[in-house]
Amino acid sequence: MENKIYHQVKEYIFQKDRLFQFLGAEIKDIKEGMAIVEMEVKENHLNAAQICQGGVIFTLADLAFALASNSYGTVALAVKANITFIRPAKVGDRLLAKAKEFHKGKNLASYHIFIENKESGEKIAFFEGLVYRLDKPVIPT
Repeated sequence: MENKIYHQVKEYIFQKDRLFQFLGAEIKDIKEGMAIVEMEVKENHLNAAQICQGGVIFTLADLAFALASNSYGTVALAVKANITFIRPAKVGDRLLAKAKEFHKGKNLASYHIFIENKESGEKIAFFEGLVYRLDKPVIPT
């Protein structure tokens, strides 16, 4: 796929998936079967224990998962996702969600997403996802 298509998919998903703006997340990279998304943990991301709420971390990973799985230009929808939390994230931490395709079949594909602290490199969480690919373009014609 040409870089132009990656750029189109990246821009389309960024504009249409409102969670990017809600979280304050940025797309750092996208290529065929991979994506990197970054976000700074803010006060409104905290839970009652004063650490980043797990749903925020899951959502960050899910955004990278969506970009990586849709990077081929065809719609890929999650059918399964799970996360393992390793350590907490705190206000001011910059998190990177790095998604990489693990296996691509005809209709199903699996992805591994590592969430890490950008400055320290410490692993925050590990996310696994499975998508079903539709025969439909990501960007409507």
